[in-house]
Amino acid sequence: MFTIGDLSAKTGVKIETVRYFENIGLMPEPERKPSGHRIYDTSQLRRLTFISRCRDLGFSQDDIRSLLGVEDNTPSCDEILLVTTHHRKAIKAKISDLRKLERRLADISSMCMSNDTPDCPIIESLSEIS
Repeated sequence: MFTIGDLSAKTGVKIETVRYFENIGLMPEPERKPSGHRIYDTSQLRRLTFISRCRDLGFSQDDIRSLLGVEDNTPSCDEILLVTTHHRKAIKAKISDLRKLERRLADISSMCMSNDTPDCPIIESLSEIS
């Protein structure tokens, strides 16, 4: 059995965030000691670890709900693959956009003369009306 502080330390998830996950239903309500303090078991530790890793990978709360089967609807492997594939496609699109952004900034930066004059081609380029 773990306290909320133990759970936080083992997962790296802040105590306030654990409580938030409980409030929104991602984490089940924990048992409580007679003193009212929350106590957690290994299954809740695993669940919080899963939620934390999903968040690190950028999954939305709705995706995490789907992956967990929060609404008493345990997902099949095919359903999990569908959620994961959709997320991967979104990540690929973001990566593509970031690469375009990086190339544009590189082009703009290459125009810079790197001197101490107030006329900077980077500012000019960013100020251009398309």
